[in-house]
Amino acid sequence: MAKEDRGFASMDRAKQREIASKGGKAAHQKGTAHEWTSEEARDAGRKGGLASHKRRREQLLASEPGSSSSTDTQEDMGGDMGIGNRGSEPSSE
Repeated sequence: MAKEDRGFASMDRAKQREIASKGGKAAHQKGTAHEWTSEEARDAGRKGGLASHKRRREQLLASEPGSSSSTDTQEDMGGDMGIGNRGSEPSSE
């Protein structure tokens, strides 16, 4: 039997859904299932959306002319440790 042919992920989607449903029903009967409030669900969805789109937002911000991403700040680059003048003061060189 090949490695790809084993486990939950290799099953038919309908079979996965059936097994997961049985687990959820059992947890509710036992009383250990988590019941989401609308506020919890809204907060979780917001956090998930922020996390899943973070890289895209960072790429868009970095590609805008004249913008600096968080990786270009002096704090992230070691502060004022001889890296150069990236501030608004004119260079004395």
